[in-house]
Amino acid sequence: MTRYASLEIPIPDRVAAGQALVGLLDGHRERSDAIVLALPRGGVPVAYEIAMALNVRLDLMLVRKLGVPGHAELAMGAIASGGVRVLNRDVIRALRIGDEAVEAVADQEAHELLRRDQAYRAGRPVPALHDQWVVLVDDGIATGATMRAAVQAVRQQGAAHIVVAAPVAPPETLAQLRIEADEVVCPLAPDDLIAIGRWYRDFTQVPDQHVIELLQRAWQRECEQTAGGKSDASL
Repeated sequence: MTRYASLEIPIPDRVAAGQALVGLLDGHRERSDAIVLALPRGGVPVAYEIAMALNVRLDLMLVRKLGVPGHAELAMGAIASGGVRVLNRDVIRALRIGDEAVEAVADQEAHELLRRDQAYRAGRPVPALHDQWVVLVDDGIATGATMRAAVQAVRQQGAAHIVVAAPVAPPETLAQLRIEADEVVCPLAPDDLIAIGRWYRDFTQVPDQHVIELLQRAWQRECEQTAGGKSDASL
């Protein structure tokens, strides 16, 4: 067993990943202007642990990878809520992917983005991010396309400070994200990432229902704290 900044390798599961990141994000504890945004689905269990431990709000940043036709795991870009699109021009040029193919994948992923928004939020409004300290969380970062799209989407909404947090990512991806975000927190940066799942013992897919359950728990706690604050103020 190896440990990197309290992170056990291989990482037991996403819950353990979130717990390991808490100590590295302690400066954001109980900030009224802080919000943790999870990239579904794998980022939600990680982000839930962070938000609960730091006692800050939890919500979603909906992002979808644009996979190369026939090789969906290889990202040629990503889209995020608000119409943000990030393209990996090097991959597109190298594989000679035409504009029509890119648009076809983007349309398909836009439908999935909308489906997830409706399924996860159930009518809950999107949080206002203007002047907020935003912590973007995923269970790992490979090419960085989805996280870069998330950063751009948050930046467009006027966030005051953007933190990217993940347990594992390759050095070159982290270097790019440090240019685009205000802060990057990642305890493990292997040169030979290969695949994020390789660094976990349990990397089973997170079902929609689990995402919904975690969000409902977090939102219920937020409502209770808000109601409690109002009660105290009236005394």
